[in-house]
This record gives sequence, C-alpha cells and structure tokens, in this order.
Amino acid sequence: MEWHLTDAQSLAMIDGEIGETALSPAEYEIIRRVIYQTADFDYLSLIRFSERALQSGAAALAARSTIVVDVPMVQVGIVQNLQESFANAVYCSTQTITRPQKTQTKTAWGMKTLAKRYPEAIFVIGESQTALTALVELVEDENIKPALVIGTPAGFIGADVAKQRLHDAEIPYITVDGRKGSAVVAVAIVNGLLDLAWQTYGQMGNGAS
Repeated sequence: MEWHLTDAQSLAMIDGEIGETALSPAEYEIIRRVIYQTADFDYLSLIRFSERALQSGAAALAARSTIVVDVPMVQVGIVQNLQESFANAVYCSTQTITRPQKTQTKTAWGMKTLAKRYPEAIFVIGESQTALTALVELVEDENIKPALVIGTPAGFIGADVAKQRLHDAEIPYITVDGRKGSAVVAVAIVNGLLDLAWQTYGQMGNGAS
C-alpha cells in the first residue's frame, strides 16, 4: 500500500493515543490499519487473532492461494494491492452462479459453493453473517480446512454467535468480538496482512515481479 504524508501523520496520532501495548508488532500493524480506516479505537480490544493466524495467512498469500470473499466491496478493496504483489485469484460469493435456494441466502450458498471448490483458500467475510455461518458449518463438518478465515460482519442477531463458533473451530482466524465489524474492517485486515507478507516473502523472490 502506498502511504502519503497525511497517512503517516494519522498513523502517528494513532500510535500516540494507543501508547504501550502487549500486542506483537504484526498484530499491532493490522489493528492500527483498522483503526485508521474506521477512526474507532474500540477495535484495539475487539480484534482477535488465533494462534499462528498471521503466519498462516501470510504464507498462504505468498503461495498465491485463492481468496474467497463475501461481497464485491471486499473484492474491490483488496484487488489492487494483490495485483501489485502476489496476484492471488479472488472470487466473490455473491457473483457465483448457483442454484436458487429457499433456505439459504445467495451469499451463503455462493460461499458454500466456492468453499467446496477451494477448501484451503483464504476466506474473507466482511458483511454477510449468513456466509460466515455457512463457512463455519463446513469447517465444523471437516469438509474444508481454510488457510485463514477473516470474519468481521456486524450484526445484532447471530453475528456474535457465528464469530464465537469461528473462535471454537481449530483453524486460523482473525475476527472481531461482539456486534461491531464491516467490510471496511475486513479490507483493512487483508491489506495490512498483505503488506506484512510482501515484506517477508516478496523480497525472497516468491512475489510477482
């Protein structure tokens, strides 16, 4: 991601307001990106990382693993940085051709379809609670084993339950506790992780030329 002077000034203000933290440098970098994009310091205590989530996600990005997202806003928000680095393929569940379903939303059914097609992908769910629930069900049934799940949908009914089920699943994840979240948060997490992965792996000849 290309940074400008105003970005640096804003990040410096965030650093000053946060002060000392027990977060790892990589976790802090992700969270400050989210705070920068949302102007919401609550995310400092709300974002959760599973063990080795960042390592697994960065390695999968460098290996050019497929990325599956729930809505076009997430796809649009990450594709430029991907094109400038590892050039991972990105597929969106709402744009996937599926059979009409009476019991599931189009986003959820599209997520299931893509997950079965790319069971070891990186999954980024920024808005759709139903897509996150559908994905977690596949994980719980051991039908898929994602490299990383980023789940940040906001919601009052069910979103917190879906996030908790993601916590309990034995897969790498990054999520937001409680009701808060958005596609903007998901995009900030992906782009932050992408920059970290490029710093680590891009210099080793594994990235795009």
